[in-house]
This record gives sequence, C-alpha cells and structure tokens, in this order.
Amino acid sequence: MNTSGAALQYGDIAIATPVVLAPMAGITNTAFRRLCREYGGGLYVSEMVTSRALVERTEESMRLIGHHESEDIRSVQLYGVDPKTISEAVTMLVAENRADHIDLNFGCPVPKVTRKGGGAALPYKQDLFAAIVNSAVKAAGSIPVTVKMRKGIDADHLTFIEAGKSARDAGVAAVALHARTASEYYSGNADWTAIHELKDQLRDVQVLGNGDIWSASDAIRMMRETGCDGVVVGRGCLGRPWLFADLQAAFEEYARDPNSNKAIDPVQPTLGEVALAFKKHAVLLVEFFESEERACRDIRKHVAWYFKGYPVGGEFRASLAQVESLQQMDDILGTIDWLAPYPGELAEGPRGRLGGAKVCALPENWLDSRELVGDQRKVLLEAELGVSGG
Repeated sequence: MNTSGAALQYGDIAIATPVVLAPMAGITNTAFRRLCREYGGGLYVSEMVTSRALVERTEESMRLIGHHESEDIRSVQLYGVDPKTISEAVTMLVAENRADHIDLNFGCPVPKVTRKGGGAALPYKQDLFAAIVNSAVKAAGSIPVTVKMRKGIDADHLTFIEAGKSARDAGVAAVALHARTASEYYSGNADWTAIHELKDQLRDVQVLGNGDIWSASDAIRMMRETGCDGVVVGRGCLGRPWLFADLQAAFEEYARDPNSNKAIDPVQPTLGEVALAFKKHAVLLVEFFESEERACRDIRKHVAWYFKGYPVGGEFRASLAQVESLQQMDDILGTIDWLAPYPGELAEGPRGRLGGAKVCALPENWLDSRELVGDQRKVLLEAELGVSGG
C-alpha cells in the first residue's frame, strides 16, 4: 500500500502526479516521452517489447528499451507468454540496470496476438497468468512490477477480478485496468464501473483506471467515480502532449481538495504553438532514430492528431503527411497562420484507434478450459514471434 504521501508509490519510486502514459506501439518512444515530460509530471512508459526478443537481444528490442539520460524513471513494458522467458527478460533488465520499473502487458486486443492466446486472451488461463506474474516479481527483486490488463475476453468471459487478486498476491505494486474487453477493442464507452469494482476488491493494492480520458476533467471524474489511485492516459494525448500540463494542474488542485470544483485553465495552444510542438517532436525523433529520413516518415502519422480542428486545409495536411526533411517541414509550416487561435471542442475529444466491437480472435478451443490443453502451449509460444511495440 502507498504510505509515502505521494500520489502513487511504486516500490521506492514516488510519483507525485498519479498519471501514467500508456505504452502505445510506434508512439511512446523516447522522443514522445521526452516531449510529454516537458509539460507535466507522471510516469512515462516505453513501447511494449516482447520478452523473447529481449532475451535474444534483437536490435529492435534493445532500441525500444532505450531511455534518454533525462528520463529519471526508466519504465519498460514487457509482453510475454512463458514464465521462464519473462523471468530471463526481467533478470536481464535488472542485472544490466536498464529499468527502474517493469510493467506487464495483458491488455493487447490485436488479433495477431490474441489468436495465439497472448495479450488480453492470456488471463483466461489463470494458472499461466499467475505463473508469469509471480516469475516477473521474483526476478525483479526490489524493482517494482505492475500489471496492465482488460476486463476479459468478452462480456461472458470476464477475468479482471481474479487476475487482479492473483497479481496482488504475487506482490505487484499496482494493477491498471483498461475498462473494455478484448472484443470491444476501442469501441463504445469504457466501463468505469469495472474500475470501481476492482478497486473495491483490491483495497490493499493500488489500482489505476484506463479508458476514455480525453481531458483533465475526465481524469478527475474517473478518480471520484471509481476511487482509483491514478489514471492511465493513452489515445487522449495523441497530438496533445500538453494534456499532461492540464493533468498536473488538475491533480495539484485535487490534492489540495478532492471535492474542489475549481476549474483549471487548460492549455489552449495557438496554431503556431502546435506547429512548434510538432517540429520539436520531429527533431527529437531524429535524435532517437539517428536518421532524419526515418524521423520524417514516423512523424507523418501524427499530423492528423496535432492539427485536429485547426483551420489548415487539406492541402497542408496532405503535404505534411508526405514530409521528407526538416527543411521541407519548415517550409510547409511556414504557410499557415501561426496566430490562429485554439479551435475549442473541434480540437478535443476522441482520437486514435476507434473501430467497432468484434469477436476476439482466439486459438482453437481456447474457451473450453481455464488451463492449457492439447497444442495450446505450442500455439501460445508463437504469440511472441514478430511482435514488438504492440
């Protein structure tokens, strides 16, 4: 339990602002984490890396776990399906002093992962889930381990309560719940009542809520409605790194008075300020990739998020989405009205992955037993192949 007085306590790590940047494939690299940290406090987690790839020291996995010297808390998210391999990966991180905090991913709903029994499908196999978490905590020693998961596979196969208790019993520092099932993917509204239920069941361990936090007011509302100890922010910060400034201000007010209705003044950047943030993101990507060409390719996917709602026109968006150099980026950004004001609600709300609900892809006969049967262990091990970052 947290007895330090800090908003969140992960082992010896005190986190004053109870906000965690959710690991997002291809997004939460060092460059984006550094940019977000300039705006506000919290815990900034790396992209997901598979335990097998890490043990094999693949070039991509080693790049994913890299941290800039300014990152005072090195947080790594691991994905794995085998207790032994997870243990080896954690042992490596600890022995080589590569992480201060380790998060375990059991929430990925992507079909290429769940159809092999990984990600959000894995907690259904209760003994396997417990073995993975226990092996990670044991190998981590004094390094805090946390778990991120979903409600379950679908409405008929919910696992979050028993998985939460299992993780608690293993000795994790916190459990984060994305309040959707795997079959819901990113559709509809997150079920915050599930976060409340989990916190009610796990009073002796920190519980974090995830899902539909698009603003600082959403975060405070989640805290009040669910009783959770902190929030995990994913898609809401895409193209909006300044959201962390809003979150820090809101939580500072919340710490003074949890019942306060005092409104904070949210960051409302002009178009020019957005352009500067976008350019800085690109510059940090150049440093991260050690390649201007690769950085420009990577920043293209952020264009729609950064300029959402702003009056820039389709030609501008199309040009920036094909940018090939920083000089070309400067030329394109120079065509807009930098004094254009914040467009209000047009720039806010949902962004990133949406999509409708779908039947969760699973291995054959996966739901027939809570234990691994037949060839399921062999199929499960294939879940790590080719998966890095998400």
